[in-house]
Amino acid sequence: MSFLDRSHTIAGPGFSRWLVPPAALCIHLCIGQAYAFSVFNLPMTKLIGITQSAPGDWKLTDLGWIFSIAIFVLGTSAAIFGRWVEEGGPRKAMFTAGLCWALGFFISAFGVYIHNLWIVYLGYGVFGGIGLGLGYISPVSTLIKWFPDRPGMATGMAIMGFGGAAFIASPLSVWLMAKFSTPTHVGVAETFVCLGIIYLIFMWVGAAIVRVPAPGWKPEGYTLPVVEQKLITKNDVYVYDAIKTPQFWLIWWVLCLNVTAGIGVLGQASAMSQEMFPGKVSALAAAGFVGVLSLFNMVGRFFWASISDYIGRKNTYFCFFVIGTALYCAVPHTGTIGSVSLFVLCFVIIISMYGGGFATVPAYLKDMFGTRYVGAIHGWLITAWSAAGVFGPVLVNYIRQYQIDSGVPKAQAYNVTMYVMAALLVVGFFCNLMIKAVHHRFHMRPDHEALQGQLAVDAAGEPAGA
Repeated sequence: MSFLDRSHTIAGPGFSRWLVPPAALCIHLCIGQAYAFSVFNLPMTKLIGITQSAPGDWKLTDLGWIFSIAIFVLGTSAAIFGRWVEEGGPRKAMFTAGLCWALGFFISAFGVYIHNLWIVYLGYGVFGGIGLGLGYISPVSTLIKWFPDRPGMATGMAIMGFGGAAFIASPLSVWLMAKFSTPTHVGVAETFVCLGIIYLIFMWVGAAIVRVPAPGWKPEGYTLPVVEQKLITKNDVYVYDAIKTPQFWLIWWVLCLNVTAGIGVLGQASAMSQEMFPGKVSALAAAGFVGVLSLFNMVGRFFWASISDYIGRKNTYFCFFVIGTALYCAVPHTGTIGSVSLFVLCFVIIISMYGGGFATVPAYLKDMFGTRYVGAIHGWLITAWSAAGVFGPVLVNYIRQYQIDSGVPKAQAYNVTMYVMAALLVVGFFCNLMIKAVHHRFHMRPDHEALQGQLAVDAAGEPAGA
């Protein structure tokens, strides 16, 4: 299968770099289905009872682990396979991501068919999670190499697809389940199989389209800055050297804190809006609110990442932390005055910056560590998302429950949570403030890769210097 090798994906003369973002979108619009997986939760609690849960049916709390496992494996696999993705090339990684993602659905369908939840954990959680991790990072460094003049915009276009995929996946999944359901059957297993086939085809189309630029290629009319900007390096940092730098871990915390503040609220948006405005916000209106948040999550990824090309990544994150802190502090006031519109306005901006944080960080890494290993470094950084996926919901849920147990009315139970989220963003502000250029001792020397290869030969037993 040599056609998957990096050497077979080098673009020829006349290839348009604008074909690469659609290739990346083929991947991200598929794996972004993870944000819509909750549509299967209730139907999967009625696999036996059909119309309502029956003895032997799976519990909602047990089903919640499917998504959690998938997100955890996403971060882990991105870190473990990041270097392989970078060195093997985007086509091989995207092809493998499509295979793992589809296998996740096929194995899960079998688990649903025989009613074994552990097989669903293995399918969607483990195999699907590997597909998520490989698919999420595979187009990143390729896009940055094709768009050295607009790296934020380029990665924003692709990662926007991950945030907006639920708009396609959610209604498609509901429609398929309705088509396959019968009075004695829910239709989840068949839907999984169909989704697996659809996503496999689209992801492999993306893998076929993608190309890497030829060595020395640059956009027409583009010239490297004569003077190196303070936080944009012309040097590359080896992946395992990058994770030893304080800059990597400061950016790790910058992303983790920004995501923690957003993801906890995103998961509780429906309940929060109804509890803070009892009698004013219906369940249907709350569902609409969640849809609006998803839209701004998607749009924010492209908007903020594109803005970062003009104002810089560090300044973009300063915007996230300063504006976000003010908005989180304002949310309790919106509940006090009963202003639903002001509440919605606060959160659509907050969620746009949540999505923008994901889309801006690959370009931030490129600025700090160069383009050579940015995909692998991004893979390690995604572990911040895995951590935030635990921190955010735990903070929101447990603080809310503690407030209610202490006698605080439900309408005010989120006030302390909002101030805690604001405090997290203040910490993130100072982490971002401390980021400075990577010390030159971490920069790769011209002979670095040759030296790595020679060490490998020596370790295999060949004479030194042969």
